[in-house]
Amino acid sequence: MSEHVRTERRDALLAITLARPERRNAITIAMYSALADAIESAADDPELRVVTITGEGPDFTAGNDLNDFLTALPRDSGDIPVWRLLRALARNEVPLVAAVQGNAVGIGTTMLLHCDLVIAQESARFSLPFVDLGLVPEAASSLLLPGLAGRRRAARYLLLAEPFGASAAIEAGIVSHVVADGALDGALADIVARLLAKPAAALRLTQKLLRKGAADAVLERMELENGHFSERLQSAEVRDAIAAFFQARSRS
Repeated sequence: MSEHVRTERRDALLAITLARPERRNAITIAMYSALADAIESAADDPELRVVTITGEGPDFTAGNDLNDFLTALPRDSGDIPVWRLLRALARNEVPLVAAVQGNAVGIGTTMLLHCDLVIAQESARFSLPFVDLGLVPEAASSLLLPGLAGRRRAARYLLLAEPFGASAAIEAGIVSHVVADGALDGALADIVARLLAKPAAALRLTQKLLRKGAADAVLERMELENGHFSERLQSAEVRDAIAAFFQARSRS
């Protein structure tokens, strides 16, 4: 388990925390492995009733740690830890709740498409800058986001990479609840308590029914996206886009 991913079992709850606040919870390859392990293990635990994902510090996650992603990535990127995580999310059969504050960048937004409930603070910001980095979307977001938000709005977020706030995210169906800044922890605790109070078998079966019929299409789209994503990672366009990103950040 990565030191930057904390997991805590509290009776029937598994709480997963992205714990790298000094880097805005940017996700490394090791963190992806730890997250995949946690979500995969949840599927094998019949006593588990709710899983939560949160971020420590001011941000949910800044997305991929680009330096780590490019240097630690296996030469054969056909089955990297991030793909394990995404498949685990697509197959997950335990109610999954995310709580978002600050920035949710890239996979920080696309992973929310696989959560059953998402709570966001009013000041939360979402962005999907894949094209700006020379990449393509992942997590089946090219399928799920148009289905939730409509193709035009999805094009704004994926083609133009326009960032958006919590009110737009709830209108687009990406989040289920928006709460005032400072109220996130309490709102998460309330929703978790309400879920844990439900009849356990009915809760898990209903979660499974809500996803019934979608998993095959989601996994198929993931494989298509992953192939393009892996090819793009080897391209000069990506190297140039990421170099420009770091140059711009060094000047800011």
